[in-house]
Amino acid sequence: MRPSFWADRLMALLVRFVGLVILIATLLAAAASFLYNQADEADQAARVAAQVNMRLRDHLSVLEAVRALYQSDSAPSGPGVRAYLAALSPQVRTPGMEGIGIAAAMRAGAPAAIEARLRENYGEDIKVRPATDQPVGFPVVLVEPYTPRRHAALGFDMYSEPVRRAAMRRAWQTGRPAASGIVHLQQERTAAVKQPGFLIYLPVYARTGEARGGATIATTGGARAIEAFVYAPFRIDDLIPAVFGTQLDTIKGIEIHAGAGPSAPLVFRRGAIGWDAHEERLRIADREWTMRISYGRLLERLGRPFAIVLFGLALAVLATQLHRVQQRRVGAAQALAEQQARHAEDRELMIGEMAHRMKNAFARIGALARITLRECGSLQEFETKFDGRLRALSDAKQMLVTGAVGFVELRAIIRRELELAGWSAERLTRVTGPEVRLDDDAAQAISLALHEFVTNSIKYGALAGKGELTIEWDREEGAILLRWIESGLSSTPAIDTESFGTQFIRSLIERQLKGSWQRTAVDNSLAIVIRWPDNGILD
Repeated sequence: MRPSFWADRLMALLVRFVGLVILIATLLAAAASFLYNQADEADQAARVAAQVNMRLRDHLSVLEAVRALYQSDSAPSGPGVRAYLAALSPQVRTPGMEGIGIAAAMRAGAPAAIEARLRENYGEDIKVRPATDQPVGFPVVLVEPYTPRRHAALGFDMYSEPVRRAAMRRAWQTGRPAASGIVHLQQERTAAVKQPGFLIYLPVYARTGEARGGATIATTGGARAIEAFVYAPFRIDDLIPAVFGTQLDTIKGIEIHAGAGPSAPLVFRRGAIGWDAHEERLRIADREWTMRISYGRLLERLGRPFAIVLFGLALAVLATQLHRVQQRRVGAAQALAEQQARHAEDRELMIGEMAHRMKNAFARIGALARITLRECGSLQEFETKFDGRLRALSDAKQMLVTGAVGFVELRAIIRRELELAGWSAERLTRVTGPEVRLDDDAAQAISLALHEFVTNSIKYGALAGKGELTIEWDREEGAILLRWIESGLSSTPAIDTESFGTQFIRSLIERQLKGSWQRTAVDNSLAIVIRWPDNGILD
């Protein structure tokens, strides 16, 4: 009974764990749904801001067009601009713009030329106002399309007022559109319901030394001479609904601040701003305004995640209830069947691995035999060479089997080959380097390569007593470098051509080690450098 009891307890814990996983997954799904709704609203707010910015750029395009007309006309006149604006219909193309005006340059105390232009444009005497201590002025000489309310702006010297003057100076210096801060428009003097407003200015630079219809005004500090400003006034409560269009009806609450961040002056508000407000940036000429939008979808944002939570709780409770009615004991037959299935899988895996390794071994032995046969001129020579190469391959495999681990140390392979070449134990102890572990394929490739180097050295090189042999290895930039250097030889070895054995060793290094090798022979010396990736084999 005791094993069955513990099995039941374990199953109970497992079901509780599954219920906990379901609950956690449910909470994550609810959070993901909430964040998705929030991201969707943020994306919608960003699209609204992009649309508003695009429509505001359309307003600037109209100003640019009027400036181009003014600059291209050798004698700009009120009727010409009036006719252009009538054809352009800015009230249709750019709703929210309170007309387009021209403020012409004027020297201080010399309003006669400006008042003459006003008389020419509107057929009545309009005085320049107010008196100012500024050395220059820019009175309004034209506002179109004409309305009685806009008539109040004619003759007003915009440069006399500090907020407008700051924007005009920025436009003057940069040649780009500049927006003023929030002001009371001159048109509002006669309006029944007054609105806050702002203006956007574009400079009209003088092309010659004398301005057309007025005096050329030059600034200090290297600014260009200017003869007028093309400008547009905006009433904020008219502009915002015009640029938002029908999208304003889908927004629960909106605030627009004339500056960066919600601490900037509030210039427009509609509806209520909730805790889920999204903040976007609006570009008003050279100024940045802040827009806060609240869609008020509280039920949609929280209702769906709440429903997901309830569904997850129901699943968790259902899993617990199913556990109470499930089979409490697992029969011995089922456990035995599972154990037999595992043993069968293990046997198949072992047989497959043995077959794979035997296939590889036979392929390498066959390649060794074919390469050795091509190099040898007699059966005795073939027997000697093939036996040595087969022994090197066998030694590498024996090291893996004897160590009962999945790797062979490079130092062990080098010392074994040099020991068979006649190096003393004392001399072998001086062969040192960092610990480098090789897997089966790498160990066999290195063993065959070193055997080939030792065989050639015994015949023609340092191991035949004709020079000095140095073997060293190291790690460098994620790779292993093995250097075989024979110096003080009786002659410089010829390495211009490769024997079949050399080609075979190079093929092993490139294919099994995924590495490369380089041979150089100069000044009675031979240097071989093998480089392959450091696979970092651990215990």
